[in-house]
Amino acid sequence: MDLFDKISRNMGPIGQHQKMAHGYFAFPKLEGEIGPHMKFRGKDHLVWSLNNYLGLANHPEVREVDAKGAAEFGMAYPMGARMMSGNSNHHEALEKDLAEFVGKQDAFLLNYGYQGMVSIIDTMVDRNDVIVYDAESHACIIDGVRLHMGKRFVYQHNDIDSCRKQLERATRLTEQTGGGILLITEGVFGMSGAQGKLKEIVALKDEFTFRLLVDDAHGFGTMGKTGAGTHEAQDCIDGIDVYFGTFAKSMAGIGAFVASTEEIVNYLRYNMRSQTFAKSLPMPMVVGLRKRLELLKNRPELREKLWTIATALQSGLKERGFNLGVTNTMVTPVFLAGELNEATAVTMDLRENYGIFCSIVVYPVIPKGLMELRIIPTAAHTLDDVQRTLDAFSEVAEKLKSGYYKEQNVVTA
Repeated sequence: MDLFDKISRNMGPIGQHQKMAHGYFAFPKLEGEIGPHMKFRGKDHLVWSLNNYLGLANHPEVREVDAKGAAEFGMAYPMGARMMSGNSNHHEALEKDLAEFVGKQDAFLLNYGYQGMVSIIDTMVDRNDVIVYDAESHACIIDGVRLHMGKRFVYQHNDIDSCRKQLERATRLTEQTGGGILLITEGVFGMSGAQGKLKEIVALKDEFTFRLLVDDAHGFGTMGKTGAGTHEAQDCIDGIDVYFGTFAKSMAGIGAFVASTEEIVNYLRYNMRSQTFAKSLPMPMVVGLRKRLELLKNRPELREKLWTIATALQSGLKERGFNLGVTNTMVTPVFLAGELNEATAVTMDLRENYGIFCSIVVYPVIPKGLMELRIIPTAAHTLDDVQRTLDAFSEVAEKLKSGYYKEQNVVTA
């Protein structure tokens, strides 16, 4: 069979809908200044789909440093990979500041979050080692685990008893192979908003020998008394062996970092193929990230505003009877009963008639018969934005309950 013919017959679970979805449900274009109010298809929308948690994307001090960095260094500097010719004092200073902030000895900058996590996993384990990981881990963790040539055991989501059983299996196996155990979970699960049970997992070290890698993409900058992360919020900083954070969420940038002991970070620094053979982060982004980190550490009011908005939004939704699942973070999933066609109609109604843009999640990400409207509050939103959303969601929920979205197509204003 011709390879292209094979692909044309199976465009994938999402790709099969691309003709209908492209430009609206998938690959939509939000235009204008980044913030809670942007344009979609030429109309003003209240946007709840940007992981700009602290509102730093358009913070004037950030914009100024970004612009100065681009003017001074250009987008190409430094040229080459970090190991060969792409290192700088700014890169090293940012690593030092990040390590200190999250409570680790050293840190290493990564070009991308997704690629970074895949490469961390690939670098840390060999065929004799065993990986134990949470069933609802992010795709970057799943893809990293798939590269592993040894055994891997998955435990039920946030289930400590299940985790213990998989650690028992892993321990028996490594006693034969002579390998070690790497346990992987998330600080904040980005789809459900649940915190990973980090402190309880750390306590399992009294029973088993393993190292703990935490993907805290959503927790870094938002969780804990200083914003250092979910490990700070749960008071178990020392129990996290390898900490991963991304710049794409609270820092409103691009790239990521991994932090651990000086020895482990140096091992990763000299062995991560995705970084050894990739160009260094451009200098304008690095100096801009230093400013972002400075604001994150020194402007607690940004994090306080995020939580004011998140608390008001979640409290209001719960008071109106909405199901928010198990979230105990700022991530706000709203679960509604309905089929795929209804989910499509709800999304269109919110966008076209209420001017509200939020992401929608359906099967196979969540069970059949449910839809999830995923809301990401930020420090840039206002309480008026919250009230407008609560009123719109109440009306849409009544329409859904009445069968409105089954019986007719959405009529746009």
